[in-house]
This record gives sequence, C-alpha cells and structure tokens, in this order.
Amino acid sequence: MTLAVTGGVLRGRRLRPPPDRAVRPTSARVREALFSILGQSLEGQRVLDMYAGTGSIGIEAASRGAREVVFVENNPAHVRLLQVNVNLLEGLAEVQIVRRDVCSAVSWLAAANAPFDLAFLDPPYGQGLAVACLDSVAAVAGDLLAPDAVLVVESDGSEDLPDEVGAWHFSDDRRYGQTTLGFYRHREAMT
Repeated sequence: MTLAVTGGVLRGRRLRPPPDRAVRPTSARVREALFSILGQSLEGQRVLDMYAGTGSIGIEAASRGAREVVFVENNPAHVRLLQVNVNLLEGLAEVQIVRRDVCSAVSWLAAANAPFDLAFLDPPYGQGLAVACLDSVAAVAGDLLAPDAVLVVESDGSEDLPDEVGAWHFSDDRRYGQTTLGFYRHREAMT
C-alpha cells in the first residue's frame, strides 16, 4: 500500500504504511475530500487527530499550515509507526503524541491545552467507539474545542451518531465508498 500526503507543502511525501490491517489509514480520496470541504489552508490552527494510526490526517493538516497537531493513539505498535511518520513535520509544526485511550484522553486534553480548531475522530469501525468517544467529547467540548471549531467523525456509517456533541450540532455528512465523514459545528457558527 502506498500512503502519501495529498496536499500542502509536503504533497507527494510518502508516509510509512501500516504493516498489517490493524490500522486502516484514511484513504487519499477521503483526505482530499475532507480538506476540500474544510478549506485547503489551515494556517495557524491547532488540530487534534484522535485514533491517529499512521498520522495521515494530522500530517495533512500540518502540511496545509496547521501550527500544532496533537495525535492521540494508545496502541504501542501504532505509536511507533506514528513516531516514524511525524518526523516529516520537524520544523513545520509543533507535534505532540499522546499515548492514551482516546475516550479518557479528551478530558485531560481539555484541561491541559488551549482549545482545538479542528478535531478528527477515526475509531476502528464497527465497535461502537465513535458514539462512546463523542459522549466523552460532549462532556468537555466547551474546553476542548474553539467556538468556531469543526469536529469530524470518520465511520463506516453503521453507527447512529448523536445530533449534538455539547454545543456542536451535526451539520452534514458525506459518504465515500465505505467511509462516512460526519461534521459537527457549533450551533452559533451555523446561524
């Protein structure tokens, strides 16, 4: 499998792919669509990549101007892969790898950091983790996310995502083959 950055200053740079099917990187098609929807430039933004795996979403964000990316991943093998891939970002963005369970890490992140402008949640499909983690995010969303932040959830479309995550309201979803991207925006940003 070839895995490469699709846009920004690192466009075309290769990432180390996962050694097995335990990690399912977001496809190039979905990443291109995501950043087309969000806007190609994330200049100066803080980005949170949860269930980071290969780090492809956070690396794409930094390639497109994000000033800081926090990757959350708990699996030791995935963390090692992530550490190799984020070396591309040296000097490009501030990087932090948080090795914790995502659902429990969000409250720690909300207390320990300034709010994020973009949060991306990509749990393993078919395990009910998206809804469980969104419940955790809802409890701290006001501290975790900036008022104009976008929260994006990647899933296989089989989970019924909640209409609200704190003050963030489900605003849109897009389907790309087996992958669905669900977008949450602050209620006030939608009016």
